[in-house]
Amino acid sequence: MKRKGGWMSIPQGIPNVPPGLEYLCMIDQLLVHQKVELLEAFTGFETANKFTVKNSMGQKVYYAVEDSDCLTRNCCGPLRPFDMKILDNFKNEVIHLNRPLACDSCWFPCCLQSMEVSAPPGTLVGSIEQEWSILTPQFKVKNAAGDTVLRIEGPFCTFTICGDVEFKVMSKDGSTQVGKISKQWAGLLREAFTDADYFGITFPMDLDVKMKAVMLGACFLIDAMFFEKRGNQESDRPGMF
Repeated sequence: MKRKGGWMSIPQGIPNVPPGLEYLCMIDQLLVHQKVELLEAFTGFETANKFTVKNSMGQKVYYAVEDSDCLTRNCCGPLRPFDMKILDNFKNEVIHLNRPLACDSCWFPCCLQSMEVSAPPGTLVGSIEQEWSILTPQFKVKNAAGDTVLRIEGPFCTFTICGDVEFKVMSKDGSTQVGKISKQWAGLLREAFTDADYFGITFPMDLDVKMKAVMLGACFLIDAMFFEKRGNQESDRPGMF
């Protein structure tokens, strides 16, 4: 596909696809780059996150902006509830993410994280729901009807030490790996002093575009749960502790 100002050209002639998700039809990989916020890097004052979503050729596909208030960000830290607006090249909101407020404890099965994905905004296309576990992160990826389509299995340790951290995307019965969400090593300075992360997402080319949008939402939920720092301080622990 041709470049147009650094943005991916929208595929044409694809029927029965929610507006804005046409970009995902011929994609099996997305790269998510978080913007470095200088105020946050130097002071630890939590600012709203911003991301660029690109295809494997480096062309921009979407731009994502967190919608949350200053008090919530700095009081709740990584546990904060938020909305995420995902915009296309024309600044139309094509995907909306909602993460509700929930406690986070491996000792209580009722304290589980989730995120709803709508495309277009107001039309639910799926959700990501954390499953109770102690040793490794586990998630169900569901469609709008609440049926489990995929599962995500995280590693025992999510601490980044000069390497990638991989969350495996599995078939719904958990028997076959079909993709992955990788938190990619971004360099010593960026890792040490900011929470501006790099992610890669892979999924089957023939996966429903709505579920590809949900997989993008899963990446943002994983980022918030495991890689969002409080005051630029690492808080990672083994397993779900």
